[in-house]
Amino acid sequence: MKLVSGNANRGLAEAVATHLKTQLARCTVRRFADMEVFVEIHENVRGEDVFILQPTSFPANDHLMELLIIIDALRRSSAKRITAVMPYFGYARQDRRTSGRTAISAKLVANMITHAGADRVLTLDLHAGQIQGFFDIPTDNLFAAPLFARDVRERLQPGSVMVVSPDVGGVVRARALAKRIDAQLAIVDKRRERAGESEVMNIIGDVEGKDCILVDDIIDSGGTLCNAAEALLEKGANSVSAYVTHAVLSGGAVTRITGSKLRELVVTDSIAPTDPMKAARNIRVLSVASLVGEAIARTATEESVSSLFD
Repeated sequence: MKLVSGNANRGLAEAVATHLKTQLARCTVRRFADMEVFVEIHENVRGEDVFILQPTSFPANDHLMELLIIIDALRRSSAKRITAVMPYFGYARQDRRTSGRTAISAKLVANMITHAGADRVLTLDLHAGQIQGFFDIPTDNLFAAPLFARDVRERLQPGSVMVVSPDVGGVVRARALAKRIDAQLAIVDKRRERAGESEVMNIIGDVEGKDCILVDDIIDSGGTLCNAAEALLEKGANSVSAYVTHAVLSGGAVTRITGSKLRELVVTDSIAPTDPMKAARNIRVLSVASLVGEAIARTATEESVSSLFD
C-alpha cells in the first residue's frame, strides 16, 4: 500500500500516515511559471494499492487539478488500484439544477475523477448522499457523527442536550447525531432571500433550558449558524454550540463566528485549518486522521468500512 498526498492538506495526510504506521510516498507536486501543475512520483508504484489524500478545498480548482494529474501519473505508472481519498469533496453543493441554465458541477467533477483513472473514492460527509450515485466507481462516504457524539458526551451533561438542525434539509444528519447521544431534536425554519444570506423564521421544538448543538456538514459564511444561535438563545436555550464537518469559512466568516453568540464551533480538519481559525477563541478542531486512516486500512485489506459506524 502507498499513501500519496497533494498540497491541499499535508498535515492531515501526515497524521493519517502516522496512524497507519507508514510514510507518505515521495512525490513532487509543484507549479510551472504559468501555474500549470507538474507531478512526479519518486517511488515505484507498479502493482501497488495507492491512496491519494487530497481534499478539493480552496483554491478548489488548483487542488482538483492536482488530484486529477496525480491520478493520471499513477495510472500511467501501472498502479494496481487508485483510491481518491477526498475528506472534503468540492463542488458538492452544486448537486442539482436550482434554476434554468445552470450546471450540475458535482456530477461533472465525479466524471473527471473517474475518467482520470481513479478506481474508487473515499470521502467524508457528502453534502448530499445521492452524490455517491454520480460516480460510476465504488464510493465510500464516511461520517463524522461518531466523532462528534464522543466529543459531546465528554463535554456536556446527558439530558441537557438538544440537537438542532439549522434547516429542514439537514434533519437526517441532525437526527443521526441525536440518536447516538440519546437527545431530542429541534429544527430551525429559515428563509434564504439570496445566496450567502439567511433569515431565521421559527424554531420547531422546545429549547428552553437546553444546551443546543447545531449540526451541519459545511460552514461557509457562517451567517446561518450565527443567526440560528441568536434565535435559539431568544427562545430560552442555555447555550448554543455548533458541530460542523467541513470548515470552508470564506471571507470574514472567522471574525463573524468569533463575535457571535456561539459558545463554540467544533470542526474537523477535513480542510486544513487556517491561522485565523487556530487563533479564534471559540473555534476548536477535531482530527479525522484516525477515522480516515482506519477506513484506508480496511479498504486495503478488503474489510468492511460500514462497520466503522455500527
